[in-house]
Amino acid sequence: MRLAITFLALFVSLPATNTQAQKPAPFKQALPGYNYQFPRDDFSHDAFRIEWWYYTGNLKDEKNRPFGYQLTFFRVGLDDSTDNPSAWKIDHIYFAHMTVSDIHKNKFHFFERINRKGIKNAGAESDKLHVWNEDWSLTAKDKSHQLQARENGIGLNLKLTPMKKRVLHGKEGISKKGSGSGNASHYFSFTRMETTGQLFLKGEAVQVQGTSWMDHEFSSNQLNDSLVGWDWFSIKLDNKTELMLYQLRDQKGGRDPHSSGTLVFPDGQSRHIADHEFSITPQKFWTSPHTKAIYPASWTLTLPEGELNVTPDFSDQELYDLRSISGSYWEGSVSITGKFQGKKVSGKGYVELVGYEKVLKTH
Repeated sequence: MRLAITFLALFVSLPATNTQAQKPAPFKQALPGYNYQFPRDDFSHDAFRIEWWYYTGNLKDEKNRPFGYQLTFFRVGLDDSTDNPSAWKIDHIYFAHMTVSDIHKNKFHFFERINRKGIKNAGAESDKLHVWNEDWSLTAKDKSHQLQARENGIGLNLKLTPMKKRVLHGKEGISKKGSGSGNASHYFSFTRMETTGQLFLKGEAVQVQGTSWMDHEFSSNQLNDSLVGWDWFSIKLDNKTELMLYQLRDQKGGRDPHSSGTLVFPDGQSRHIADHEFSITPQKFWTSPHTKAIYPASWTLTLPEGELNVTPDFSDQELYDLRSISGSYWEGSVSITGKFQGKKVSGKGYVELVGYEKVLKTH
């Protein structure tokens, strides 16, 4: 779900421009009635302020050793309506996060990139699926997505092919995050993508295969001032069912009623999960040696279809002291056991925890 409003903290350090004397052009809001068109909506939506393309995956090599990865590209539009033809004009900031979890060795690698469009240092095309930040890239060929990213001998080169149709989250693709007009995002996913390719570990290419999850969101004004963070889950069960859940945490220590999720059945059909239909109960906690933040480190998820136990594949999967967001968050590979529709199940997935190191910024 990548509620990247917190990443707007990066604007604090941007230099002032002459936009103070001019009224910025308004960004579009995520409102009901939006007509999705594919593949057009896979591409960049520059009329919206915030957008991201998010991929995580659970992979194994030829020796059956497990790995996880994340690669996310972010685009953030700036409030600037000046008529400036310069190639160096700052109208969008682009940043990207890449992680590789070597589960066999309990080793977590993470990297970030921050760039403006400038002279094509980074960008996102509006007429095709091509997003890049220097030599990290997302492209599409036929029905597959290609991910490439490498830094200091660590990285990935992966081909992802959807195994199910796109799923629209929320109500008709409008994922509400608050009661105000525009407190929402346009949000859809490929919840299970066949994945093959290579991971790079200290420069060594490791052949891998497995499954991935893709989120694409675009919005302009998602969150309200009462929120301090969120917990987000993407789960792929071995019975070919997928589950997305998120809970928004408020300043009083409770859960915002706009928390929700989506259940995707083996045939690709899906149903919306409302706040009152599920619970997320932490079972253990982990204190980061890097930031001293205390994160939940094991959960029980309860919903009408059953109860699932979610456990990190190892604890230390925190991206910390990131320049791009002026903060830290936990994003890691997890394993799932439990019962679903009366039968034992297992699975893999990813969890994202934001707002535990410090309260997120909504402006």
